[in-house]
Amino acid sequence: MILFCDASVLLAASGSGSGASRYVFENALACDWRTVSCPWCVSETVQNLHKLPGQAPHVWRDDIKPILEIKPDALTLDKLLVFPKSKDRPVLLAALAAKADVLLTLDREDFQNTIGNAIYGMNIRTPGAFLMDQRATGLIE
Repeated sequence: MILFCDASVLLAASGSGSGASRYVFENALACDWRTVSCPWCVSETVQNLHKLPGQAPHVWRDDIKPILEIKPDALTLDKLLVFPKSKDRPVLLAALAAKADVLLTLDREDFQNTIGNAIYGMNIRTPGAFLMDQRATGLIE
């Protein structure tokens, strides 16, 4: 399963050892989840790491980034995509281009509240909601 992680998830995974975002990365290989992102999200993550406490830059460099696939943020669609102009439009386009099964984001305002829980077959979830979905279907304990 391909999980596209936006910058909010990358930052949360780097900054907290006990949250759902970190759980996704710690269990990605065992659960056969491919964690992917794009240069836009990586740049935003790197620019904001200094705002996080403690070991966040080291966790990013040593634990998160090594298992993150960076995909181009270019997309060609044969369907109409209407999404309000926002800083997060490149994230949505990159997730679709990566053929992600799930876009993981903590930014409900720009994603779930604007376009809902799915677009063109790609689910949009917070890491916590994604993990609850996985548990409900018996894919994780």
